[in-house]
Order: sequence, then C-alpha cells, then structure tokens
Amino acid sequence: MAGHFLIQWEKVQFSGISCHDHHLFPMFQGASALSLDAKGRLSVPTRHRDALLQGKGQLTITKHPHGCLMVFPRAEWELFRERIAALPMQAQWWKRIFLGNAQEVEMDATGRVLVAPELRSAAGISKDVILLGMGGHFELWDAALYAKQEAEAMQADMPDVFKDFSF
Repeated sequence: MAGHFLIQWEKVQFSGISCHDHHLFPMFQGASALSLDAKGRLSVPTRHRDALLQGKGQLTITKHPHGCLMVFPRAEWELFRERIAALPMQAQWWKRIFLGNAQEVEMDATGRVLVAPELRSAAGISKDVILLGMGGHFELWDAALYAKQEAEAMQADMPDVFKDFSF
C-alpha cells in the first residue's frame, strides 16, 4: 500500500505542483542533527531563526509521503496549500494527508517549536532528528530512518534526471 502512495506522490511531485516557484523566504539548505526535548520541542538552528522570524516565527508542519515531516514558514505553506487544494478529486486522499494533518505552530522566544505527538508518531520521531533545508521548506526526519534511507539512495542508481547533470 505504501508503495502505491509513493508512486502517486511522485506523479504529484513531478506534475509541476511546487511551492518553490515563488519563494517568500531565503532558500533553506543544509542538515542539522538535533534532539527533541522531553516535551517534543525542536530547537530551530540559529542560522534559520532570523529568516523564520520574518514570518513572525509562524510555521506549519505536516506529513510527507516519504516518512518524514515537512516544516514550512507560514507564507510558503499557504502557497503549497493552495496548490494542493486545487488538485482534482482523484487526489482527495493526498489532500487529506497534506492538509488534514497540517499543524500550525509558532516558535517560542528561544526558537523552539512544538512538534505534535501525532506527527512525531507518524514519522517515527522520538528524540534524535535531522532537519534538512529543502529550499522553501524543511524536512524533519527521525535520524536513524534518514541515515538508513540515505544509505539506500546512495547505493542505488541515480535517477535519469541526473544523467546529463555535471558535478
């Protein structure tokens, strides 16, 4: 069943539906190894805080079909949400996954964000996490799951889109 969802996500992903066409924030990049505190709060790395505070520290967190969470600055989320909401009825379950699981949060005065227990559970996140800057948003991964999936990806053939890409 999960494989079917990933195939459907790839269709959405490569259909041009992207919140990255018009970035409202700086492009986020880089990986940060972090730990959630006992209450499930994530301390946003200082290098990203100023940019996120442009949007008053308002963020939206939702599920990603690859098993992680997506963390959007609110303005970027609104662009993504509009594009998802405009999808045809055949994408109704994807609308439920993205929109129905979205949680609006705010950074506190010390740069922490509470990750809802339901979302932590869905992504298998307990304590150790990787926060990846992915352009207009972040991905939040359980550290062990990310390491496993990254190792698998590194062992696999590169996708065709990289065949003519120069490194």
